[in-house]
Amino acid sequence: MPDSIRLKVGQVPAAQAAVYDEFARNIPGFKPLTDREAASITHKPGAAEPAPVAAPTNLAASEDCVAILDEVHSKLQPFIEQCTGLPPAPHMASLNQLLDSLHVARTSKEVSAVIVLIGKAVESLLEGLTPGLQTEPEMLARFRDANILVLRALADQRAYGPNWTGRQVTMALVEARDDIKWNIDAVDSLIRSNLINLYEYDKCLAACMESGTTSVIQFAMMLVKIYLIDDRSNAHIIESDLFGTIEVLSKIANHSRTPPDGLVQLVDMIKMSSERIEHDLAMSGPTAQLHSGIQQAREFEDPPGLLEKTEFLLREWVNMYHSPSAGKDSTKAFTIFVQQMNLHGLLKTDDLITRFFRMSTQMCVDLCYRALAEQNNNPTLVRAKCFHTLDAFVRLIALLVKHSGDQQNTITKVNLLNKVLGIVAGVLLIDHDVRATDFQQVPYHRIFIMLFLELNAPDQILETINFQVLTAYCNMLSILKPAKVAPGFAYAWLEIVSHRVFIGRILSLTPQQKGWPMYAQLLTALFKFLSPFLRNAELAKPVHRLYRGTLRVLLVLLHDFPEFLCDYHYGFCDVIPPNCIQMRNLILSAFPRNMRLPDPFTPNLKVDMLPEISIAPRMVTNFAALIKPSFKKDLDSYLKNRAPVSFLSELRTNLQNTSSNAADAGMRYNISMINALVMYVGTQAIQFIRAKGHSPSMSSIAHSSHMDIFQNLAVDMDTEGRYLFLNCIANQLRYPNSHTHYYSCCLLYLFAEANTEAIQEQITRVLLERLIVNRPHPWGLLITFIELIKNPTFKFWSHEFVHCAPEIQKLFESVARSCMVASQPRQEGAADQPATTAE
Repeated sequence: MPDSIRLKVGQVPAAQAAVYDEFARNIPGFKPLTDREAASITHKPGAAEPAPVAAPTNLAASEDCVAILDEVHSKLQPFIEQCTGLPPAPHMASLNQLLDSLHVARTSKEVSAVIVLIGKAVESLLEGLTPGLQTEPEMLARFRDANILVLRALADQRAYGPNWTGRQVTMALVEARDDIKWNIDAVDSLIRSNLINLYEYDKCLAACMESGTTSVIQFAMMLVKIYLIDDRSNAHIIESDLFGTIEVLSKIANHSRTPPDGLVQLVDMIKMSSERIEHDLAMSGPTAQLHSGIQQAREFEDPPGLLEKTEFLLREWVNMYHSPSAGKDSTKAFTIFVQQMNLHGLLKTDDLITRFFRMSTQMCVDLCYRALAEQNNNPTLVRAKCFHTLDAFVRLIALLVKHSGDQQNTITKVNLLNKVLGIVAGVLLIDHDVRATDFQQVPYHRIFIMLFLELNAPDQILETINFQVLTAYCNMLSILKPAKVAPGFAYAWLEIVSHRVFIGRILSLTPQQKGWPMYAQLLTALFKFLSPFLRNAELAKPVHRLYRGTLRVLLVLLHDFPEFLCDYHYGFCDVIPPNCIQMRNLILSAFPRNMRLPDPFTPNLKVDMLPEISIAPRMVTNFAALIKPSFKKDLDSYLKNRAPVSFLSELRTNLQNTSSNAADAGMRYNISMINALVMYVGTQAIQFIRAKGHSPSMSSIAHSSHMDIFQNLAVDMDTEGRYLFLNCIANQLRYPNSHTHYYSCCLLYLFAEANTEAIQEQITRVLLERLIVNRPHPWGLLITFIELIKNPTFKFWSHEFVHCAPEIQKLFESVARSCMVASQPRQEGAADQPATTAE
């Protein structure tokens, strides 16, 4: 056999190993594997990992590789000469060293020189992107790009390939000096350029954190926050890529006596943000396709002639779609068009199909911008002109999804759909960034909503992927949620989320309520977006319209899907600002459709005798998990033993935000923690009372560890904290159930036992402000307020705050007449019930 392929003793030469790698990656008849898929095959978690094999130092670079290095050198040299705005050290010195190393690598053609070059580029990034250096941002970005340019050139398939380059970059990063190694900006640049072997880097980072060095833990926290919390739409990192890092962070958060500031909250946020992925692991493949589509929407180096082919084919398809001979559902036209796509070679590879969809989307969007920019045109005609092309494009997507793969092969169909949704979303995000205030929602809204309708039409094939279509849309809408990513798409986003077909499919037609958690997540994202505006009452006209639209969606849900609001009320109230009384009332007024609410105005209504009052409502939120583990341990100890007393004195501090979190949240107190504490203590109290054979009442809830905590919060907190605490209690005054009964008794007990009139005034305020807004009003709220003003035990009308001003007194009397006209017919005047009356 020739010497080049003869078997030899020892390790397999890199040249031969590369052949086997290529066979593993490109299997004839199958889609080429991505780097991540290849890594998942070669690396098995828990298995012993051999040390990375460096390329032999005697392996000469190929001619293509030398040509690439020459091209990079020709670009880098003039760039360095023009960099007058960068400081001499470390930036200019690093660039000159990089240029020298590049010169050595291209002249010597030795792999050892290339490894030195990679080390120089990584070190240059770590030193030059250090925060705090006084450098112009534009020049710093050019400095970063120069280093990345060299590394990307080496990662080219014609040079050393992404796998080998990624291993060498990771090794250089791991072996860097400790004073520069944990540079988040540099590592972020390398990750976003796909130049790091994440599997190896995660193992190294987890091992370094085990030593407990604060700087390493802070770095890991920032890395996880950037990719898994702040930018969930990234296509670079998913939870499994940082499995070891997350595991160590969780261990530190749960077992360390003094975990780093913000770590516990970060770990909780990671758990909550990954619920959707954990809910259905099978969807990780399609989700990866969605993120891949977003990433590929940013790739513009297309093969020559592809743009012209795409433009021609798209125009042909639009004409065929509108032709009378297109056939039912355009099936005849589609058959002919697929033949044309084959003739032009567009169906040869996944990459060409992806590029076809991206170019077609951009062409449709550009056509809409031109139509919308035309002056003196009827808006109806403009929209018809836009929809002429958009609807044809949507039908093409739907037909390709429907007929891709075998009839029973749902995986191919779902992957293609996710890829297309990702491409359209990616084009939208680029368009949003580039056009800013000139961004138009029309084309994207039309594509998304019409495609959803097409894919949910009655069809034997499409019905097999209904749930996967729904999941794909929810994932896509989560990425495009109206937050930092695409606020300009907010109206169209809300229109899609509130569309009758979308709501019907996700909340009604999907069996076993599988769609409910996904829809709750979308609404939570909407509430979070509105929250800062509503909290500060900054309702400019655009925000006010979005707010009104949100209220209308809640009204639809209250009327048609009240059980959904009942189940998810806790999570919604957790993110709705305290001053949004009307919005919260809409959610809390929901009650199961199979329940007949007792009239709260019935004279001598015995709430504790109602059959429903002993039944606990369904709770889908794990509120106990939202309490910090260290704090929960002390809380459980106090509830059980009523000791130590110091727990009560430290309680208020535990419920306050840290200074940094307070600035982000807009308030000093952690509302989520207060909510979770109130729910947890209340549910534990109900179990405690039931275990004794009693039911909640003014006497049975008193003199217990649970009431100690509530009384301490009412007395010890300042005005802001007490208001938030009382609001959390009032959030549980809903339809007849055991929670409503307990928290109603709790509020009344706190009123009766208050040591100052300020506490009683705040309790009254919390109840009253929920009653004076427009209907509907929660049933539990009404029975609590009626009991407060009717029962002489509370001496409500003798308190000074009731009579402090004539207008306040009139307000109380008006509300009292509304609440008591049915229960006390003898009351003077029996005035007409105002708009605050509950139904």
